[in-house]
Amino acid sequence: MAYLQHPVTEDRPVRIGLIGAGWIGSFHAESVARRIPGARLEAIADPALPAVEALAGRLGVSKISNNPLDLLDDPEIDAVLISAPARFHSELIAAAARAGKHAFCEKPGGRTVEELDAALEAAETAGVMVQFGFNRRYATDFAAARKLIDDGAVGTPQLLRSLTRDPGTRDGIANPERIPPGTIFLETLIHDFDTLNWLNPGAIPVRVHAVADALVAPEAKEGGLLDTAVVTVTYSNGAIAVAEANFNALYGYDVRGEVFGSAGMVAAGGPQATSATSYTAAGINADTVRLNVDLFHDAYTAELAHFVDTVRAGREGLQSSPEHTVLAPGGVDARNALAVALAAFRSAETGLPVDVASIAELRPAEPALHSVGDQA
Repeated sequence: MAYLQHPVTEDRPVRIGLIGAGWIGSFHAESVARRIPGARLEAIADPALPAVEALAGRLGVSKISNNPLDLLDDPEIDAVLISAPARFHSELIAAAARAGKHAFCEKPGGRTVEELDAALEAAETAGVMVQFGFNRRYATDFAAARKLIDDGAVGTPQLLRSLTRDPGTRDGIANPERIPPGTIFLETLIHDFDTLNWLNPGAIPVRVHAVADALVAPEAKEGGLLDTAVVTVTYSNGAIAVAEANFNALYGYDVRGEVFGSAGMVAAGGPQATSATSYTAAGINADTVRLNVDLFHDAYTAELAHFVDTVRAGREGLQSSPEHTVLAPGGVDARNALAVALAAFRSAETGLPVDVASIAELRPAEPALHSVGDQA
């Protein structure tokens, strides 16, 4: 077992270094600095030093660098928060493990199952914990849906659905040339694949069939951009799931999940900002959420709070907080979701169904104990 270079105690906060000061990294940094008791944002690193300087100045962080290795070499840092581009995720997880630091990593865990496996092996060898950023598990309605499933409300799952419709503009996708091929599977639908896996406990995905196209930005298709996709996933327990995504929902940020089974159905999510709806001569109207950090504000915060709580609980004699008894999304979850995403990408390219076993041999994740916080 590798230990933190400075033992975490109840009196000492978990000191976190942020790698990647982009959109979601900046939001996570604010959560650590302002919204999570027991955590301290110790340092920030990103090759774009002006972005680091601006974020650090806003949050009062004195240690900054354009090199993530500076954070990993810092003995004052207990854990790292990886929000760099996806192509660096596995490499940074492994480097953090070699430095004896726990890691919270945004999805996906890697570009291939092989590189993710190497990173997870490094973490296991070092005895450090890795948690992945599948935030829907921490959203109140999704966590409540999982609790209902665990309690038998749907009986045996038979049909599942998950969708992600990113908020769009009247002009469609901004800068489509900057979106790498496969993004809709590896960075958007991977959330849906994890959600479907999680809402079908004990089962593993067996076969995937994907249909995708560039319907929002047809001019970008030649460069590999796919902006609309529907994926069918067949599970080992016979359940059939559908995941869909589109990059241009003009009405708002729309994320939903549904499980239908032998005893009933549960549903979660939606784009409405509140349950308030107006009924006037002009029609029915409701405000909608336009940003991921607004729709999942509390979930993003809760997943990081869970990470901090788990790091603290790893210290002998400390107990994990009772509101964080759900098992965090770890290596098995990240691996299973990545395998489905890669199978979907291959299926979209070939037009044929893909057996997930041709990507990787999977095993079901351990069942969650129950939901997070007062959702239990």
